[in-house]
Amino acid sequence: MKTLDLANYGPVIPVIVINNIEDAVPMAQALVDGGIRVLEITLRTPVALQCMEAIAKAVPEAIIGAGTVRSVADAEAAKKAGCVFAVSPGYTSELGKACLEMGLPLLPGVSTGSEIMQANADGYFFLKLFPAVAVGGINLLKGFGGPFTDVKFCPTGGITVETAPQFLALPNVPVCGGTWLTPANLVAAKDWQGITRLAREASQIKPAV
Repeated sequence: MKTLDLANYGPVIPVIVINNIEDAVPMAQALVDGGIRVLEITLRTPVALQCMEAIAKAVPEAIIGAGTVRSVADAEAAKKAGCVFAVSPGYTSELGKACLEMGLPLLPGVSTGSEIMQANADGYFFLKLFPAVAVGGINLLKGFGGPFTDVKFCPTGGITVETAPQFLALPNVPVCGGTWLTPANLVAAKDWQGITRLAREASQIKPAV
């Protein structure tokens, strides 16, 4: 699998923080039931790896990736936990080359032209713009479209269900990352039907005309 293939499964990749392992499987199932199969589970909590393992076993339809991968050790742990791709908030050649060697597709985070060029030099041409809105959002992506015509982006950070269509309308944006699909209040209430509704809404987003 190549990371760009992830865009074939829908317009949004949810960026998920899981604090309690008992929430992992029902949350993942709720997203899949709503039409969202690609799940980025961030390595931001002590139970993240256990959650990935649990989802991999219980929700086979889910395509699980590890987010917030910052080191080679993170990537190795993610692959061992059952992840089929990794997402990093920034980029280093050490991480990029290690992921290639271990056969773990990486979606590297970038926010500048220099980072894009370094990722390109190591063979990466599908990149995560992060934090997308904070670093320039749509205008920055339009700017990158000139010198980097062969690069595609997954903007993540600050995007909402209302603004996603504008990002997806850009020719260099095949998919967006979104944190709004698993809001803390719904997770705390274990409102899995509510998350399925948000997932269904996200799965049907179309690029703005």
